[in-house]
This record gives sequence, C-alpha cells and structure tokens, in this order.
Amino acid sequence: MSAPECLDRVELCESLLTWIQTFGVDAPCSAVDEMTSGVAMAQVLQKIDGMYFTDAWISRIKPDVGDNWRLKISNLKKILKGILDYNHEVLGQQINDFTLPDVSLIAEHSDAAELGRMLQLILGCAVNCEQKQEYIQTIMMMEESVQHVVMTAIQELMSKETPVSSGSDSFVDLDRQLKKTVEDLNDALATKEEIAQRCHELDMQVAALQEEKSSLLAENQVLMERLNQSDSIEDLNSPAGRRHLQLQAQLEQLQEETFRLEAAKDDYRIRCEELEKELMEVRGQNEELTSLAEEAQSLKDEMDVLRHSSDKVSKLEAQVEAYKKKLEDLGDLRRQVKLLEEKNTSYMQNTVTLEEDLRKANAARGQLETYKRQVVELQNKLSEESKKADRMEFEYKRVKEKVDSLQKEKDVRKGLRRPDAPAENQERAVIITLFITHTLLLILSSLTHSSAVFFLLLSSLPLTGERLIRLQHENKMLKLAQEGSDNEQIALLQSLLEDANSRKSELETENRSHTHTHTHTHTEKERHTHRDTHTHTLQKKSTAIEELENKHTSTCWLFSVQKIEELEDALKKKDEDMKQMEERYKKYLEKAKSVIRTLDPKQNQGSAPEVQALKNQLQERERMMHTLEVIHTHHTHTVTHTHSHTHTQTHTHTHTDTHRHTQSHTHTHTHTHTHTLGHVTVLCLCVQKEYDKTKTQRDQEEKLIVTAWYNMVRISRT
Repeated sequence: MSAPECLDRVELCESLLTWIQTFGVDAPCSAVDEMTSGVAMAQVLQKIDGMYFTDAWISRIKPDVGDNWRLKISNLKKILKGILDYNHEVLGQQINDFTLPDVSLIAEHSDAAELGRMLQLILGCAVNCEQKQEYIQTIMMMEESVQHVVMTAIQELMSKETPVSSGSDSFVDLDRQLKKTVEDLNDALATKEEIAQRCHELDMQVAALQEEKSSLLAENQVLMERLNQSDSIEDLNSPAGRRHLQLQAQLEQLQEETFRLEAAKDDYRIRCEELEKELMEVRGQNEELTSLAEEAQSLKDEMDVLRHSSDKVSKLEAQVEAYKKKLEDLGDLRRQVKLLEEKNTSYMQNTVTLEEDLRKANAARGQLETYKRQVVELQNKLSEESKKADRMEFEYKRVKEKVDSLQKEKDVRKGLRRPDAPAENQERAVIITLFITHTLLLILSSLTHSSAVFFLLLSSLPLTGERLIRLQHENKMLKLAQEGSDNEQIALLQSLLEDANSRKSELETENRSHTHTHTHTHTEKERHTHRDTHTHTLQKKSTAIEELENKHTSTCWLFSVQKIEELEDALKKKDEDMKQMEERYKKYLEKAKSVIRTLDPKQNQGSAPEVQALKNQLQERERMMHTLEVIHTHHTHTVTHTHSHTHTQTHTHTHTDTHRHTQSHTHTHTHTHTHTLGHVTVLCLCVQKEYDKTKTQRDQEEKLIVTAWYNMVRISRT
C-alpha cells in the first residue's frame, strides 16, 4: 500500500470515528485503541437495526477482553460476519471488489487503515437501512471536511455493491425503450439536419435572388437611363417599349417569387424553431435514457460478473467431483500398493533363496566345467567307438553273407555226399568255431583295449561253450556300465543342447533384424530412385514452363509496343485538333474585340461587366489550355521513355535463356513496365476526357460570344 493511500485511510478512520460518536453508545469510541475490542461497533449496529442485531447477537460479543488479542479477533470476526450477512439478507446487496478488513491487524496492532475499512462497512449499513434519511441528515450536519470524507467513502462502497438477484425482464424492457428512444432521437436529428439543409438552401436561393434582383435593378436603372436618353418607353411599338414591358413582367414574376420564397422561409423558420424545441425535449429524454442505459449497463456488467462467478462455481464443483474420483482411485492405489509391498516381500525372500541357490550354483559351476571337458573327451571317444562299431557291423554283415553262402554249399554237398557226414559235421563245427572266434575277437578289441584279454583269447582258439557263456556275461556287464555312463552324458548333452538352442535363437533373431534392415534399405533405395525420376520430370516441366513464359512475354511486349504506337498516333491527332480549335478560338476573340471596339464609349461603359466576365473566362481557359499542354508533354515524355525502355527490356529478355537470375529480373521489369503502360493508357483516357470537356466549354463560349455580339449590335442599332 502506498503512502498517500495510507494517509487517506487514516483520515477516513478519523472522520468515521467522529461519525460513530454521533450515535452516543455506552462503550468508549473516541480513539482507535478503544474500537479494537468491537463492543462499540456492535452497539452501533444494534442502533442501526435492532431487529436484526438483537440482544442475543450482542451477548455473543465479549465485553471484557482487556489486552487479549485473540478475544478481540473473535469479536471482530463475529461483527464482520454480521455486517456481511446483513447486507446479503436484509439489504439484498453483495459487496464485490472491496478489500475486507484484516481483523488480526486491528486486534494486534490497532491498524487505523483496516479499522477504517470496518467502519466504512458499518457506514454502508447505516446509509442503506430503513432509517437512512436520519443518518444522512446527521452526516450533512457535520463539518465540511468530515462530510466530504464520509460521502467519498459512501460513494466508494456503493460502487462496490451489487444486488443479489434482479429480474432480466426489466433489463429487456429498459433496453427496448432505450433503443426506441435512441431511434426517435436519431430520426429527429436527421429531420433537423434535413430542415437545416433546406433552410440553408432557401437562404442561398434568397441570396441569389436578391443578388439577381439587385443586378436586375441595376440593369433596369441603366436601361431607364438609356431609355430616357433615347426613345420613350411609353410607345409600345418601339423596341424600348417592348423591352420595358418584358422587363416589367419579369420584375413582377421575380417579386412574386421573392414573396413566395420569403413566406416559405418564414414557414421553415417556424418549423425549425418547433423542431429545435422538440430536439431539446428529445435531448432531455435522451439524457434520462442514457442515465438509465448506464445503470442498465452497470447491471449487465454485474450480471456478467455473477454469470462468470457461477461458471467458476460449476467448474469448481466439477473439479471437486474429479478430486473425489481421484481420492477413490487413490484408495484403490493404496490397496494395490499394499498388495505390491506384500509381493515385494515375498519376492525379496525368493531373491534371498535364489541368491543362496546362485552361490551353490557358482560352487557347482567348477564341477560343471570339468564335466563339460569330460563330456567333450567322451564325445570324441564316442565318435571313435561309433566309427569302429560301424566298421564291425559292416564286417559282420560280410561274414554273415559268407556263412550263408558256405551253408548253402554245405547243404548241396551234403545232398551229394551223404556218407561223409561225420567229416562234414566236423568241418562245419571248425568253420563255425573259427567264425565265432574271429567275430568275438573283433568285438572285444573294439570294446576294451586290454592286451591281456586279447592274448588270452588268441591262446584259446579251440573255444568251448563255457568260455562263450563267460564272455557273454562280461559283455552284458560292460553294456550296463556303458549305459550308466551314457545317462550322465545324456544329461550333460541336454544342457549343452539347450545352450546351443538358445544361441541358435539369438542368431535367428539377429538374422531377422539383418533381413529387416536389408529390406528397409532396399525400399529406401527404391524411394530415392523414384524421387530422382520425379525431380527429373519436374526439371523438364520447369524448362517447358520457362520457354512458354518467354514466348508469352515476347508476345506481350509486341502487343504493348503496338498499343503505345497507337496511343502516340491518337495523341498527335488530338494535338492537331487542339491547335485548330485554338486558332478558331483566337479568330473568334479577335472578331469579338473588333466588334467591342467599334461600339461607342458609353455603350462600352454599359457593357463593361460583361466584357470583364468574358475576359476572365478567356484567361481561365488559357490557363486550362496551358496546364493541358504541360500534362500532354509530360505524358508524351513518359510514353516515349516507356517505349524505349520496353525495347531495352525485350532485348534483355532475348539474352536471358542461359541465365535464370537475369531472366527473373527481366520478368520483374516486364511486370513494372506493363503497369506503366496501363498507367499511360489511363492518363491518355483522362486527357481525352479533358479534351472533350474543353471542347464543349469552348462551343458554349463561342455561342455566348456570338449572342453577346448580336445583342451589342442590336443595342447599337437601337
């Protein structure tokens, strides 16, 4: 708050304290400190309206507060709320844009400015209550300085007060009445302007008629003198008598016209006075209606403010609903957060267990590496053993085929030689024994590399059934041992297979990404090729357009040159016609001057005004001719300059096929000179119009000169 405003508020507080003392309340109210308790203000409000501020309301104000500023704040808040409720409920008004007093500053620091605002609200209650005339009369009886400050405070407060509710029908009627009155006022002003214009025209006509009358009287006097000097006007057969009769009739007509115009002037003057009175009345009504319109406008502004506040209320309600929904969502989110916290704790526990498992797995990772190395070695051994097994299987099939062929031969021989059966059986047993021995040796050499067993088998060539059974048992035991080791190898191989599959999936994803990028680059390449073709076609089109523009500009320049030449020819013809007219005009002037010189001096004195008027007209026409000649020379120079510059630009345009910048510059100059050509054409048309106008004026002047000459000749003859 600025220093002048603080001084104004302090002065307002002092003046309102003087006004409060006029109520004569029991509580002390002469100083600011005595008013901070609020007891005196409550008693003043009870005196203003005892029906609203009842004893029950007064009992809520604690009288003995002492220096307890909290009790003072409580009392002042109750008083402020009571004032606002009184304005709203009883007076039907609402205080807008008014800074409410700060009760804490009043109670703690005895702030005079804030106390002044509180007393200003009490003043508003006093001047708006039912006994307001009494309080206003009391204010009018106070000192002039205090009265001025109090009235200023009332005006400030009333400017901030707005009615709580008002009907819109009264505003509509008031607007309608105001519009109608404004329309009537505008019509009255229009009629007044028309009547004033008509009066002005009549005044001008009267003045012209009076001048004409004076000129006619002067002419009549001159004619009377001439008549006295010459023939008598009483002779009706003489020219002077006939002229006299004509002039008398003309004079009577002019007098009647003058009387009629004067009567019309008086009527219009009376009508104008009546309209001025009506205008004054309408202005008074307009002032009243403007005041009403201002009030209506202020009420409309207040309605707009209320609508704006209602819109704000609706928006705030919508925001409150949105906040409620957000609170509900917040409750749901809190529940979800609790669930997530529980899940988080469980996940933490799982993480701890997994970390323990990870430590165990790290401990077992070393063993796994050793197992992997063993697996690799065993895989290599397995591949070698599988190759050997394939070779043994092939040998087994080959030997079996040999055995089958030998069996067939044996059967054939048996059929042929039946007596030698024991010898054949013995041979057969030996062959089978040899074959089985050879086969077992191969199998055992492939399964185990023990040289002792190998040499043992070699030493026991004549095999028996017991040895075969023992060898079969050892073979089964070796197979079982190999199956146990195979299971462990299968588990390791499965883990390796999973690693290989994961690596394979990663490689497949990388392959997909590479293919995607390849297709993307391919499409980009196609797009670039399409764009290159498009730019090539655009370049072709642009070159074609430039060629067409060159052709068009060349044809336009040729047409403009032809048009300029035609206009130059037309201007030359007009110059020749004007020279001929000037020569004829000079001849007529010489004739008129010679006729005027032949007249006698007296007649020359009588016709001096006419001659002077003719001389003035001639001088004016000469000046006009001089200006027309200047304009003509200027436009001729402009046309020639345009023509020469046009040829220069066309020459430049023919050399611009190789340089685009020069071509664009030439096009801009082409546009400029086309505009200049249009301007020259317009000027030529203007010169043509001026020439026609001067021609008609010269014809009229020639007619006037001829008629004047005939009149002079006739007068001289008479």
